[in-house]
This record gives sequence, C-alpha cells and structure tokens, in this order.
Amino acid sequence: MDIYRKVPKDLTQPTTTGAIISICCTLFIVFMLLCELMWFINPDVKSELIVENIDATERIPVRINISLPRMKCEYLGVDIQDDQGRHEVGFVENTIKTPIGDDGCLFEAKFLINKVPGNFHISTHSVDVQPEDYDFAHEVHEVSFGSKIKKISSKNFRSSFNPLGGRSKVDGHNLESHEYIMRIVPTTYEELNQNKLVAYQYTYAYRSHISFGHGGRVIPALWFRYDLNPITVRYHETRPPLYHFLTTVCAIVGGTFTVAGIIDSCIFSATEIFRKFELGKLT
Repeated sequence: MDIYRKVPKDLTQPTTTGAIISICCTLFIVFMLLCELMWFINPDVKSELIVENIDATERIPVRINISLPRMKCEYLGVDIQDDQGRHEVGFVENTIKTPIGDDGCLFEAKFLINKVPGNFHISTHSVDVQPEDYDFAHEVHEVSFGSKIKKISSKNFRSSFNPLGGRSKVDGHNLESHEYIMRIVPTTYEELNQNKLVAYQYTYAYRSHISFGHGGRVIPALWFRYDLNPITVRYHETRPPLYHFLTTVCAIVGGTFTVAGIIDSCIFSATEIFRKFELGKLT
C-alpha cells in the first residue's frame, strides 16, 4: 500500500550539478512562498458600480482650504444654498481665517451639506461694509467631501477625491466671479472587518464671468456648485480562502521539485552520454 517507495542510499549517487539544482530549487520555493504569503495577508481591493437610492436625511461633510492672496480675511465668509431651501449667509462654525501677507487670507472651513443639488461660495455678502476693491484670485488646496480614504490611493487606484487640489487662478479681471461646477459621485470603501467608509469623488468644470447685482454694482465671488450622481462606486477588500492558499503552496512545492527533478535528470543523462562518447563506449 506504500506509494512512496524508498530507494536504498547505496543505489543513489549525489552529484555537484544535483547539489546546485537543489540549492536553486530551495531558494526559488522560499521566494515563491514568501510572495504568496504576502499576497494572502494583504487583501485585494475590487471595485464595482451600483445604483443606490440617496438617503435625503443624511448630510455630507465638506472640507475647503483655499488661499485668496488679494482679499482680506475680514471681508470673507462662506454662504451655503441648496434646493431644499437652505440659505445661510456668512456661515461661521468651524471656519478659520488666517491672514497671509498684507492683503491675503487662507480660508478654511468644515460644514455639512444636504444630499440635494446646491452650492457654497466664498464671498463678501455677509459683511456690512464692502471692500473698495475685489479680487478673488485664488489657489485651491483642498475641496473634498465625506471621509478621507487613503487606502485606495495606496493600492494605486485612480481616484478623484480632491481634483481641485493645486488648482490656481491668479490672473484675469479683478471683478470676475470664478465658478466651479462639480459632479459628485458617492464612493464607499468596505474593509474586511465590515468597517465602511463613505467618501465622494467628483469631476469639475470651470468658468468665469462678471455678474451685476442690484443697482448695477458688481460683487464677485468664488462659487462651487454641485450635483450628486445616482451611481455609487463601491470598493471592497477581499481575501482568498485558506484552502486556496494551501493549494497554491502545494502546487509551488510539488511543481518546483518535479521540474527541478526533470532538469537534473536531463543534465545527468546528457553528462553520462558525453562521458561514454569520450570513452568510445557509445553504441
């Protein structure tokens, strides 16, 4: 019943070539097993597109970080509007304004928006005394929505969680209003432990214009208009089952030993034939 018959040591012959092949075979097996183990430990991330109904009761966190080098902080505020009737002028919670230079301002804010089309804009609408000159030249450091998902970028996924980051618009007419129209795509990331992160990617288009208010006066602003896409991008971590890992390990070890044995047999046979040819015993 023993299918693993043993050959007595007296009938086997060690060779230098066999030793070299054995060492190379062992090193190759160790390398492949380590690679397979790392692939098994680190989960794979897969993506898919699904259609989800938007829960209108939930709100989306927004983070903005923008430099305005030619507008003083005392004149600036953020206004929020949407299709549900929300209209807040001069939103002040979680807003930080840091002077930069003599006439510039670093504007930072965190706030929540409803899951309906709307806009938020940085303007001078909330102050009683308007500045003498306007210039909304700006550099965007961050405009992002939802949770920050860093794992996706580490997996070399192409993502657009902050495509406006680094966007600079410092030339043009000082009375121009700058407007970004954004199309927001909900994005979820589900970890192996069922922890779920929700963020929002977006694309944008840009335009500038000069708009006249009541009395013919021009009061420019920096606008961010947004709309939500019903398609959700879902990333989820997956890990192959244990039996798949064990099967691969057996395939690596068994296949490497088999191939190495064939190579060793071919080299040994060729060496024996060459030796017999030199002795004139080859028939």
